Parts: sequence; structure tokens; C-alpha cells
Amino acid sequence: MAYRSRHTPRQKSPKLRFVFLILLAIVFVIELFIHSQKISYFFRPVWDKPPAPFTRIPHYYAENVSMDHLCRLHGWSLRSQPRRIFDAIIFSNELDILDIRLRELYPYVSKFVILESNTTFTGIPKPQFFASNRARFAFAADKVIDGLFPGQVATPGSHRDPFVLESDQRKSMNKLLHHAGIMNGDILLMADTDEIPSPHTLKLLQWCDEIPPVMHLELKHYMYSFEFPVDYSSWRATANVYGPLTRYRHSRRTDVIFSDAGWHCSFCFRYISEFAFKMMAYSHADRVKKRDFLCHKRIQELICKGDDLYDMLPEEYSFQEMIKKMGSIPRSASAVHLPAYLIENAHKFRFLLPGGCMREPE
Repeated sequence: MAYRSRHTPRQKSPKLRFVFLILLAIVFVIELFIHSQKISYFFRPVWDKPPAPFTRIPHYYAENVSMDHLCRLHGWSLRSQPRRIFDAIIFSNELDILDIRLRELYPYVSKFVILESNTTFTGIPKPQFFASNRARFAFAADKVIDGLFPGQVATPGSHRDPFVLESDQRKSMNKLLHHAGIMNGDILLMADTDEIPSPHTLKLLQWCDEIPPVMHLELKHYMYSFEFPVDYSSWRATANVYGPLTRYRHSRRTDVIFSDAGWHCSFCFRYISEFAFKMMAYSHADRVKKRDFLCHKRIQELICKGDDLYDMLPEEYSFQEMIKKMGSIPRSASAVHLPAYLIENAHKFRFLLPGGCMREPE
């Protein structure tokens, strides 16, 4: 004879299940918000298309080869006298990179036109770093024309697009260039401070006729220092034969790009505080999703690993390229074909060379 147990399993309250599902949904939404950028970037190959490919101009160079021969190798001809070069840069706080840039390009540039703002692109008041360090750049004083762009301080509740303020500052460069005395036929370099064309690129621009009126410059991209080469994806810098319609920009101008034309060293700072400053200062400050992203200890660890400061996925248009670039940037032990001033002063710029990932706290 079978007996039924007097104890039956207790049913979960429908209210408890409902509360659990609500909490689960809230957690899901929060995680989705926190990682929305990463999710969006992961699916970029699905929702976005790559820009049209560039037409690449091969770059010929070797030491002790005549300019006449180099010009002809590019399909150009030798000029009877060199063009003037105006190097126009938007400056924020990249003092060491600016030092290397001015020293490296000084023999070839007629005027360095430097525009700094008293606010960041995100509307944070900032010191005038160039003006307060003018003595450091006294060696180039005869070639420097600098100006101040009056930025807009962000107010509580304001939602001004940092890209608009960045665009306004770049437009303001046109007036400063006019003040610097640029003329039709001169070469105008449009680049950020950390986008440095190589000297042999500038010599070709100086001495060769029949060059394209606008060329993007393909720069080898480095992150944190020259120990972490990323790829050759840097293309925004341009060389322009100045004319009546030339306007300062930092966007796609043409389909023509000049190969292997220099270096782009992103976040190549001496002090950890400079990293944290830029993370909140430039147009992509929205990538700082958590306050601990600005923790100095965290930043230092990521620099030495070659990992992303924002915990983001690579910005690629195909899953193949994305997977290839996931993870840490491989270290390089090579310090060949870098700016000569950097190598000559390796003791001063140890933090930019292989084995120098540790930064100074202040």
C-alpha cells in the first residue's frame, strides 16, 4: 500500500519570480549601457562600410641619393629652388613631442604655425602650455608663429559637441596662417602635433615639381612610445600646395596618399598625469566610461602591457582585421628609422624608446 508524503515542494511565489526578472533586466540594461560602445564596435563590420581605398604613391628614399634622381623616381621633376614649407599644428599639451617635431623639421620648415586654446575640446579650462614653456623652444623662435584660440568653457548641463569646438579651432588656423605670411605655391602641412612627417618627405615636397596639390601622408602609427608600433593606419595629416581655396582641415581631402611619410605617436607622454589629462580633454572623452579609467596605477599598467586605455575593441571594418588586432600591441625592440633628434637625445627621451615604458608620476 503506497503512502503520499505529507510534505509537498513549496512553490516559489510569483511575486518573487517577477522581482527576480525585473532585477535581472535592470542588470542587463546597465551592462548593455556600460559596454554599448564595445558591442557597437564589435558589430561594426555589420553596420558600417569602410571608406574608399587610397591610391598609394610609393615613397623612394635612400641616403646619399640625389634629389634629382629621387624626384624622377616619383614621376616628378627637380625644381630650381625649394618651396617654403609652413607646418601648421593644433597644440594641446604634447610638449616633448613638440620638442622632437620642431628639432627634427627645423632645417626644412619656413614657419611653424602653432595654435593653442585656453580650453580643451571638451570645454575644460587649461593652461597655455606652449606660452608657459616658450623658453624651451627658443631655438626655433625665429620660425614660430603662435596664436591663442579662445575656447568655450563647458557649463553644468551643457552638451556642446567637442567635435564642433575642435572644428572651430581648426578653422581659426586659417587666419593665423594668413598672419604668418603664407602665399600661393607654398607647402602647407596640416597635422596634429603628434603627426610628424619625416625630413626626407619634406625634402621631396620642397624640391620636386608636379607633386599632387593635396596628398594625405601615411604615417606609421605608434601607441604610448616607439616601442609599440600599431600599423600604418594614420592618414589624416596632409601636404598641400597652398592656393586661394585652401582651408585648414583634418579630414579626408583626396584619394591620394604618400606612403611611409613619417610617424604618428599617440599618447606619447612623459608623465602619467598627461595621459589622464588628454583622456578627458580631446574629442573622444566620452570613452572614459568609469572614473577608475583615470587611475594612475591603472594607466601605468596598461602602458607597459600595450593595452587600450579605454578597454575598447579595435576600430575595424572587418572581423578578420578586428581579431588580428585584439589584445596587447606587440612590443618592438627596434629603434631604427626614428627621428634623429630622438636617437641623439635617447637619455632625455628614454620613455619613448624600447624598454622605457615606466613613466614619471609628475
